[in-house]
Amino acid sequence: MLLVRRTTGSSGLDIATDVLVLGGGPAGASAALAAAAEGARVVLADKGWCGTSGAAAAVGVGVWYVEPDRDAREAALASREALGGHLADRGWGERVLEETYAQVGALARYGYPFPVDGEGREQRGTLQGPELMRRLRKQVVRARVRILDHSPALELLVDRDGAVVGARGERRQAGGEWTVRAGAVVVATGGCAFQSGGLGCDVLTGDGHLLAAEAGAELSGMEFSNAYAIAPAFSSVTKTAFYSHATFTYEDGTPIPGAGSTRGRSVIARTLLEQPVHCILDGWAPEHHGALRRAQPNFFLPFDRTGIDPFTQRFPVTLRLEGTVRGTGGLQVLDGSCRTTVPGLHAAGDAATRELVCGGFTGGGSHNAAWALSSGTWAGRGAARTALTAATRPPAPLRGLGGAGLRPATGADPTLDRRELRAAVQGEVQPYDRNLFRTGEGLRASRERLDDLWRRVRDGLEPGPAGDAWRTREVAAMVAHARWMYAAAEIRTETRGMHKRVDHPAQDDPGQRHRLAVAGLDQLAVRPIEPSLAVAA
Repeated sequence: MLLVRRTTGSSGLDIATDVLVLGGGPAGASAALAAAAEGARVVLADKGWCGTSGAAAAVGVGVWYVEPDRDAREAALASREALGGHLADRGWGERVLEETYAQVGALARYGYPFPVDGEGREQRGTLQGPELMRRLRKQVVRARVRILDHSPALELLVDRDGAVVGARGERRQAGGEWTVRAGAVVVATGGCAFQSGGLGCDVLTGDGHLLAAEAGAELSGMEFSNAYAIAPAFSSVTKTAFYSHATFTYEDGTPIPGAGSTRGRSVIARTLLEQPVHCILDGWAPEHHGALRRAQPNFFLPFDRTGIDPFTQRFPVTLRLEGTVRGTGGLQVLDGSCRTTVPGLHAAGDAATRELVCGGFTGGGSHNAAWALSSGTWAGRGAARTALTAATRPPAPLRGLGGAGLRPATGADPTLDRRELRAAVQGEVQPYDRNLFRTGEGLRASRERLDDLWRRVRDGLEPGPAGDAWRTREVAAMVAHARWMYAAAEIRTETRGMHKRVDHPAQDDPGQRHRLAVAGLDQLAVRPIEPSLAVAA
């Protein structure tokens, strides 16, 4: 086993350990706990403060928690198959249900205060993000995991054979840099929401995907990354479940035919292209209002501040892009240890593909939360075993892989402004008529503009002053993410799951009932892969 060694010199913090976890949300915390339970020394580095940053920490989330009843679990699995375009895998789904049941049980042992019903039974299907992350961080500390808060990763480190053996990053508050050399790395940095304004999503810019792609990792499900969530036009809170009992209207109060939160969201988007959309949560019975407020207090804060009663008064709504945070695309995993296509690198949570359990349709909060707890546990365990097996290898020279936004390929271009670059990529992925309602012609046009944007970022975007490189890496990651999304979307000439091709409105079965793997940075490659993968740990 490698010993943890800490030194602080002119170059910053230098640590040697067994497992490095990048990201401190539910997946990252679960990975750290699982790796520590295997006897590994663990370091966890978070872009923000582990316990408060990320999508889960800011809101309440449902969780795909199903009691070990055969019929109930069969119904839970079957409910997703057609919706996800028959790309989900039953074996993975069963495994996630089993692991989620165990991990939610562990939360109970940690003292998580589940609400109880009138008969005294705990209701374990909903978790409050702040309380969940407070409990998980406490357990991570108890497990003697070294936490590096406010420490975004900039690049992965590899040995002479190309295996990932650590990472390097910045210390936003303490100053300087950090380097962690490890036997294995878990990427649990979340998805990419393109800084579109969703609550808790500002830090979720696809950083881990960029780092992994620079090492040669494949992604899958990237065409299923066009998730838009309903939100009040004046709020960042995207809690779509509450709109299941809502009426959507034009500005004059006339109901919009076909508009809804689940199957009528496209109708809302098409209407928003031409005029405002209003909403009222009039489908909820008055006796449920109090329970809804207790379940999701954050949802109601913007209404209370503006003096609106959402149950009796109409309010304007919008759709906010949540990309791979609520979509299903991410790093491809090869087996039950959640290892990626790169040696030494594992993936978990929203950083990993969720096609395995959701197919081509959003997992929302519940399936994504279950996947975070489950895949985090498997990735942490797998990374620990990888590291402890490889710990006898002699030390080798390490090489950093960071490119775009960190090491300009042709020299710094002072005319590049990262705010303008960010606005440019948002202009390609946020509009409904480019990303939600897709056509071959529109995708090709966006790809050409994004390819040009990538070349500019790769060739000339410099990291800026010390301690600020993570911001330029965010821009590079978002541009890369958009290109992967549209490369897969252009290849999938059908409508399946949440991927909508206006020029190919039918689902092509069995012709395109397969997953698509995407790889590369300068040149992108897309290939079909079978939907089933081995699940043995």
